[in-house]
Amino acid sequence: QVQLVESGGGLVQAGGSLRLSCATSGNIFSINTLGWYRQAPGERRELVATITSGASTTYADSVKGRFTISRDNGKNTVYLQMNSLKPEDTAVYYCNADRVTIPVGTIREVWGQGTLVTVSS
Repeated sequence: QVQLVESGGGLVQAGGSLRLSCATSGNIFSINTLGWYRQAPGERRELVATITSGASTTYADSVKGRFTISRDNGKNTVYLQMNSLKPEDTAVYYCNADRVTIPVGTIREVWGQGTLVTVSS
């Protein structure tokens, strides 16, 4: 069984920084793409950033230049460094693993339980 566990959320003032981590567990051979998504109250879940196993990254326009995604392939862990935070960044942040290869095959998608980030003005 593959699980993702996020950590690092919390309350921060506008202009501050937070670093989110997402640790994986289970017998994992590889993960194609790891990503962060977020969902604000009353809003749809939206993509924040993704990173492939080859370190190619994508970012939402709203976070470009402020957030940095990185991963440790050896640990199958993904991070999100968030700087210059704004109140509109307030949301539950979810970790996502796309195409997880395990001994018996490939899991298409796995989600974490989410971690709350609150940015006060």
